Amino acid sequence: MTGSLKKVVTADEAVSSLQSGMNIFVHGAAATPTPLLEAMCRRTDLCGITLYHMHTEGPAPFLDAECHERFRSVSLFTGQPARQAVQQGFADFIPVFLSDIPSLFLSGSIRLDAAFLQVSPPDRHGFCSLGTSVDSARAAADCAPLLIGEVNQQMPRTHGHTTVPLNAFAAFIESDRPLHQHESQPETTVEAAIGEQIAGLIEDGSTLQTGIGAIPAAILTRLGNKSDLGVHTEMFSDGIVDLVRAGVITNRRKRIYPGQLVTSFVTGSRRLFDFVNDNPRVAFLPCDITNDTNLLRKIDRLVAVNSALQLDLTGQVCADSLGHRIYSGIGGQMDFMRGAAMSAGGLPIIALPSTAGEGRFSRIVAELTPGSGVVTTRGHVHWVVTEYGTVNLHGLSLRQRAERLISIAHPDFRGELKKQIAAIRHYSFG
Repeated sequence: MTGSLKKVVTADEAVSSLQSGMNIFVHGAAATPTPLLEAMCRRTDLCGITLYHMHTEGPAPFLDAECHERFRSVSLFTGQPARQAVQQGFADFIPVFLSDIPSLFLSGSIRLDAAFLQVSPPDRHGFCSLGTSVDSARAAADCAPLLIGEVNQQMPRTHGHTTVPLNAFAAFIESDRPLHQHESQPETTVEAAIGEQIAGLIEDGSTLQTGIGAIPAAILTRLGNKSDLGVHTEMFSDGIVDLVRAGVITNRRKRIYPGQLVTSFVTGSRRLFDFVNDNPRVAFLPCDITNDTNLLRKIDRLVAVNSALQLDLTGQVCADSLGHRIYSGIGGQMDFMRGAAMSAGGLPIIALPSTAGEGRFSRIVAELTPGSGVVTTRGHVHWVVTEYGTVNLHGLSLRQRAERLISIAHPDFRGELKKQIAAIRHYSFG
């Protein structure tokens, strides 16, 4: 950092220019700038601060009880740290498509006064990288008048629309700490069954959109016999690395960003972060590009796999809430479900275990729990997969949808589901 060392400050000094009433963007996921957040919370003179962010990782001191009167969290996708605060009314949630978030900042609909960003060390030209999370951070970096940075020696330097000049930061701290990680868990028999069925639907030359979690991991571990797969996704995790190294994912057949693995952010282990570090075959793009349906529809054989918390017998998908309790967000589900539906040979897939609560509750229900948000409408739903089977609802009547969905519900709940839908719509089932 020759020539810029005078700008290196302590975390407390870095946040000294903040003023009460500011709107501040907070870099998310593995790139959460924890030291800056902790220093901000030590500023007991600040009040009326609004923090805009997607899901964050690690400690979230701004959500602690003693900070409720001074800081207001507004999540555009609610992660685990913010769920309780949102439920209790101490934090807020904005339901919004992931593809629409950058325009909220760039248009001024949400005014940003500052942005906390965690970046890589600068290269010889003086440019840092947004590293593991470009998503909406690109727009924040471009429009916030005050940038405050954490320059982390362990942040990967990624390729794509990721660069921020070091001299754009009003102040920055230096750190050398591990990024927040997600380690994979052993799969269950339910996840294995779902992964097996979805893997069977995927053809050679398909382009994948998958997220993080047990079901995406179960799918990816069963694609070793495929060839020339591509990736165009809003995020990916460790399972992609094995398929790239095995020569299964080549991105050769993609017409959109051919030869490149396209993503908006990554979350996973250190192994994943090492894979994306200085890897020119991985393009990190803002989420208004990765999730643009006008772009997605041009990707042949786009396979989009998304999850659901609950699904009713007409095909309505609840993916962001448990009743009135906000669990996550709209994210990119609708972007990719619609994009895959318009793709030549595309497969929009909703994948979910048939039950929740250790088998006590059916995820397939006659009616969504009151308060549940519909993330993907019944008009957009095509393929639905549980451990009990695979059905395609596209073009089916409400009666046919109910029959198909009951057939892949857990057997313990099928009889009750038939009674409930018969009472609602006067259907009779054999």
